[in-house]
Amino acid sequence: MKRSSKAETILGQINPKTKLGDLRKIAKDVKKDHELAMELWSSGELLPRLLAVLIMDNKLLSQDLINKLSKDMQDHPFDERNQLMDWLMANQLSKDKKTIALMESWKNSPSSLQRRIFWYYQARLRWLGQTPPPNTEELLSAIEKQIENEKPEVQWAMNFTAGWIGVFDKKYRARCIEVGEKTGLYKGEMVSKGCTPDYLPEFIAIESNKRNL
Repeated sequence: MKRSSKAETILGQINPKTKLGDLRKIAKDVKKDHELAMELWSSGELLPRLLAVLIMDNKLLSQDLINKLSKDMQDHPFDERNQLMDWLMANQLSKDKKTIALMESWKNSPSSLQRRIFWYYQARLRWLGQTPPPNTEELLSAIEKQIENEKPEVQWAMNFTAGWIGVFDKKYRARCIEVGEKTGLYKGEMVSKGCTPDYLPEFIAIESNKRNL
């Protein structure tokens, strides 16, 4: 793709020392510009792609385009592609009813990144303090059956969902803790000071105590 002078100017402002806050400032100046977003995305680099996500028009995010973006993300290292997909969810997909409906359809998507976002969005609905949706039993049953055979990027999001179910819904707490004990996922993993471990028995105990639940 031949890039416009505007895209080249913005790319010239981005370097390895650029922070996410800097990208947000650029995005605030640009506002919404889907065509420019696609030009920045075509760079193939992490930071320009993160900026591209911020200025996309979510009305134009069709399933076909998201499939293309998801496929492009697979060219990045593991942590980068997860960051890009999570950033897309937080900044675009969760902002519009049409794209929310798409996310809610991705439970069995052939794309592992889309499956990750199905689960991450379900967790987000719970940790933001909203009334938990009525699909908790269905989700937890799927986690119990599938989590051990899922790809790591999806496992994390399923585990995260089980964590918040266990925090906010006492009826399911013992089952959520049992998922962690049975799978051993993230047990003994070192975490930064102030961060909550992902191992479900610890996560649920810490986060529920914080909220007196």
